[in-house]
Amino acid sequence: MAKWGQGDPRWIVEEREDGTNVNNWHWTERDATSWSKGKLRELLVGIAVENEAGRCEISELKQVEGIIKESGAKHKGLIEIPNLSEENEVDDTEVNVSKKKGDGNILKDLMKTAGTAKVREALGDYLKALKTEFTMGMILPTKAMATQELTVKRKLSETTLQIQASSPVALGVRIPTVALHMTELFDTAIEQLYRIFTVKDLVQKFSKSPAVLEAEKGRKFQMFDGNITGEYVELLTNKKIVMKWRCRNWPEEHYAIVALNFVPNLGQTELQLDCKGVPVCEEENMKFCWQKQHFEEIQGLLQLITLNG
Repeated sequence: MAKWGQGDPRWIVEEREDGTNVNNWHWTERDATSWSKGKLRELLVGIAVENEAGRCEISELKQVEGIIKESGAKHKGLIEIPNLSEENEVDDTEVNVSKKKGDGNILKDLMKTAGTAKVREALGDYLKALKTEFTMGMILPTKAMATQELTVKRKLSETTLQIQASSPVALGVRIPTVALHMTELFDTAIEQLYRIFTVKDLVQKFSKSPAVLEAEKGRKFQMFDGNITGEYVELLTNKKIVMKWRCRNWPEEHYAIVALNFVPNLGQTELQLDCKGVPVCEEENMKFCWQKQHFEEIQGLLQLITLNG
């Protein structure tokens, strides 16, 4: 098997001149830069080393400035990772530590030894996540791309993370997606079921969590305490709702399109769910989300409404 990023033709889908969609796979292409910033922030913030002289810690990512404390004094320093690339071994990644003139050399030495080891370990976790968590099941484009080298500058204290590509080409991968179709029969009128999906109070009742929504075309919404976000694309009262829809852990800025059709069925309402653009690796989670956290919870809410008259 070819290594990730290498051009073994056995594992790369070639771009065809006739535009044929081989194997009928669906692709969307997304920029990985924003995801990388978030992942590096997650892995690097909180790294700390200490000895009898004091403690060094990376606290917050913004630009990346932090504070090194030694006997009550504060010393500003800089950690720079000039060339981060998945093609190089993490142990060979250059990590430069510097600080302003003055005291604090003992802690500088601590950061250059124990701190550097922890930073490299976090960078290794980032590269693994890039190959699995973000690019799981993805195939790289066949055209040659310039090596993307990340420049990560970190200043210890009030921190910001700067990630720059050595080439103006954005980091990106193609995301294979699937389409889902699900149906559920509800023992209620169409008007009631439609309200459950469009009235904030009812959404909060079936989701058992805070929600932010105003069911109008172009309006954004949040459900399940911000774990689900999106935007209303189309609303036909008591007939259809179309939304841009995403889970918090999906690749940055990637949305599926969810269409809900409300169909009368002998005094009941059949809800038909059609969803396009779900990342392949999230297919089962998406099914679980709609079956368990939507359909079954709404069935329970309808029973309570019936009991309470």
